[in-house]
Amino acid sequence: MIIIGTGVAGLAAALEALLAPGDEPVTLVTKAAPADSATDRAQGGIAVALGADDSPAAHAADTLAVGCGLNSEAAVRAITAAGPAAVLRLVAAGCAFDADATGRPVPGLEAAHSRPRILHAGGDATGHEIERALLAALDRVAAADRRDRLRLLDHAVLVRVVTADGRVTGVDIARAGRVERLADRRVVLATGGAGQLYPVTSNPAVSCGDGVVAAWEVGALVADLEFVQFHPTVLAVGDRSLVSEAVRGAGAVLRDARGRRFMVDRHPLAELAPRDVVAYACAETMAVQGGRPVLLDTSAIDTGGQPRDAWLAGRFPGITAACRAAGIDWAREPVPVAPAAHYLMGGVLVDADGRTSVPGLWAAGECACTGLHGANRLASNSLLEGLVTGARAARSALADAAGTRWDWAPGTRPLGEPLTSPDAPAGTEPVDRARLQRMMWAGAGPIRDAAGLAALREHIAALDAGIDRWQPGEPVSATAVRALEDRSLATLAGLVAFAAERRCESRGAHRRSDHPRTNPAWQHATVLRRG
Repeated sequence: MIIIGTGVAGLAAALEALLAPGDEPVTLVTKAAPADSATDRAQGGIAVALGADDSPAAHAADTLAVGCGLNSEAAVRAITAAGPAAVLRLVAAGCAFDADATGRPVPGLEAAHSRPRILHAGGDATGHEIERALLAALDRVAAADRRDRLRLLDHAVLVRVVTADGRVTGVDIARAGRVERLADRRVVLATGGAGQLYPVTSNPAVSCGDGVVAAWEVGALVADLEFVQFHPTVLAVGDRSLVSEAVRGAGAVLRDARGRRFMVDRHPLAELAPRDVVAYACAETMAVQGGRPVLLDTSAIDTGGQPRDAWLAGRFPGITAACRAAGIDWAREPVPVAPAAHYLMGGVLVDADGRTSVPGLWAAGECACTGLHGANRLASNSLLEGLVTGARAARSALADAAGTRWDWAPGTRPLGEPLTSPDAPAGTEPVDRARLQRMMWAGAGPIRDAAGLAALREHIAALDAGIDRWQPGEPVSATAVRALEDRSLATLAGLVAFAAERRCESRGAHRRSDHPRTNPAWQHATVLRRG
């Protein structure tokens, strides 16, 4: 089995494969260092119903409430139900969540959750601790495996998924200056998202949508690509670090440039409204005030009598350090923040076990479209999804030797008739990543309209993003690898723009200023297949 990616989904898949009976070899491929992933950057936490006053059913209800009618209810209920056991296994593997004096994890509250159910680690370093624990567990299992079944290839970039006679036979990767072919009839994509489509993102530099594009190129169905989640609060100065949803969960409020608290007029939950509502309100407020950032004010947080600076440093050490590096004392002054690209809710369409529509190809985590998130992801559901679906995809791949089943049951989710998407851009203009990112923000950012999307599509069509790439054994330079990423970004940008142009309504994270209402006729996923 080949697994591409070492975030939570890829590591969960690798662990599951190595712990399973049998002698299945596992090749784990990662674009940079193993810990260089979006998982490692995740601040807010992992949502799971572990409390006595909580239940998977309540967690599912909250998830469905923010998904705006596009969730797969079956996926929502299955993943939230599997969450408690998956997280307890993670704890048993050595993941240290923040706990009280008795050792019991202390759940926190985040936007649109009906009760506290978010587990944190290191205050605002949850993803880092999950990544560390999974990598350590994988090391232990691999060391104890006398059959030496794990092969880890780092600094290896996915070039293509290889198929023959309609099914997967392996992948090509660029590594150590050369293209190498890895042969296997079972490939699990766990390549993460595509934050590098935009000029400002909470994602790492490796998040270029490689897996989604590679799957689409071999005919896999993709869905919901118009639904890009923009996190409402990323530092508007300095290194643009994320300012976790948990800060607002603790009581911080948002103000405009004049100091007026604007979310109370937007939603009954104010700053704890669903993420799409808050991000859109921030973007609109910034537009009204000439692009100046909005302000996150921590003065309303109840610190229990502890000095504010000490409380913030203890609860949010990473954010405190980022603010300090930007010259901000957030205990005494508001923090300038703005929306930024955060999460791709669409991806490669998969069934309940992570199978794509291409035999032998599975997908899990952010690069997959399970139907959990619908049109808007509930805060902190992403780590849970990766943990559950990564393991599930590996189990499915081990059990399905032929890799031919595609168990998409009718009625599990509202699906539109697959649309024939445009092919990869085939113009002559070299991809200028910075310009493409600016065009994506203007045309397919938090606020969209027909004119902006048309201009974006025209720009993308002029780009040279052909898919004829190097063959095994050919040398490849670092500059060429960067160009490969740029081609993936241009191709994915075209698919996002195509889907966004056709969805003539506003729903969840997809906001059209020229179609501001939700249209019941569009209560289905946008499914694309390669032309």
